[in-house]
Amino acid sequence: MIIFRLIGESFRFAADALIQNKLRTMLSLLGITIGIFTIIAVFSGVDTLRNKLQESVDKLGSNTLFVQKWPWGGFGDYPWWKYMNRPEPTLRDYQALKGRLEHADGISYEVSSRNRVIKYRSSSVEGATLNAATHDYHITWTLDFQEGRYFTDNESRSGSPVAILGAEIANGLFGGSSAMGKQIKVMGRRLTVVGVFKKEGEDMLGMSQDNNVLIPLNFAKGLFDIQNSNYDPTITVRGKSYIALEEVESELQGAMRSIHRIRPGVEDDFSLNKTTMISNQLDIMFKMVRIAGWVIGGFSILVGGFGIANIMFVSVKERTNIIGIQKSLGAKNYFILLQFMFEAVALCLMGGLLGLLLVYSLTLVVTYGFGIKVVLDSANIIMGISISVVIGVISGFWPAYSASRLDPVEAIRS
Repeated sequence: MIIFRLIGESFRFAADALIQNKLRTMLSLLGITIGIFTIIAVFSGVDTLRNKLQESVDKLGSNTLFVQKWPWGGFGDYPWWKYMNRPEPTLRDYQALKGRLEHADGISYEVSSRNRVIKYRSSSVEGATLNAATHDYHITWTLDFQEGRYFTDNESRSGSPVAILGAEIANGLFGGSSAMGKQIKVMGRRLTVVGVFKKEGEDMLGMSQDNNVLIPLNFAKGLFDIQNSNYDPTITVRGKSYIALEEVESELQGAMRSIHRIRPGVEDDFSLNKTTMISNQLDIMFKMVRIAGWVIGGFSILVGGFGIANIMFVSVKERTNIIGIQKSLGAKNYFILLQFMFEAVALCLMGGLLGLLLVYSLTLVVTYGFGIKVVLDSANIIMGISISVVIGVISGFWPAYSASRLDPVEAIRS
């Protein structure tokens, strides 16, 4: 109980010193405030951007593989000349894979034609992406509908002139009215709308269906060359949920090598892309941003720490005679030590909390002013408070220790 009482008295002494020197207190904690603000603001921004990008990546599916000519990446030392002469995935590859893969829930062949104009009577929407796919597209991708349905098996096989619209396309053509059964015009051909995708909102990786139009692949054969590289042909394979992605990938790689008759020891002439590749690249990129935040904020905190240490030495000098009186009345060394340690920690904590308050204010401005939801999570708050406490302990220890070692007689004389 005596220890707790002494700690309480130390805290009161520290609080009194801070209150009596308000201007000095505010100037001292500015460095800590700026440092904590910089670090936590960068981390909150990185976490927000990381979550947004990860949401886009998750739409691809954690158990999905994409057979393509080019591997995902393109950063750093990217040997593009190695992939230039690779063949594009073909319908023959797709048909062969359908009969060979046992670990796949669905396999689809997809192509995309961008910047198309979609018309309905006097209305039109520009910049739409026209996607064409085989029937299993609804298995390899997660599709949500706000009205209508997916293609029937007969519509996909026969290449019926039907289409599913993204929410933005439907809204641009029909306003608030239903799109079901209405005929639109795409590349000079009429198609009947059988469904509308649920609105997904803006997507940082362009994975949203809002500005897409989906048609059966067999119908698209009459519009353009579906195996041309300009339309980015892709074979998408979604593995069974209870089978590891590595097993699905191994089976798919073996099947593709067999279909392309690649001899043992010869490098693949195709790429198997997966979401973990994007996630790994994002981790590397955001790790560098975090390091930059630590460096920038760290310098500010370092300056703030020196400032607080300097102020604490001044405070010890000003109260030397008071320290002498306290020690002559029986105050222990640890009481004097704790008194100044609490003062240093309180300074840093106030600076840290002010920095967190500024970050929170910034998140509100960005969220409500620009419509971008920024999250200040508990982990970043705890980290900001922890950094403040650590800096306070480090900055205040030596001034506090020197105060606790003062000779009471010499201190009173001063």
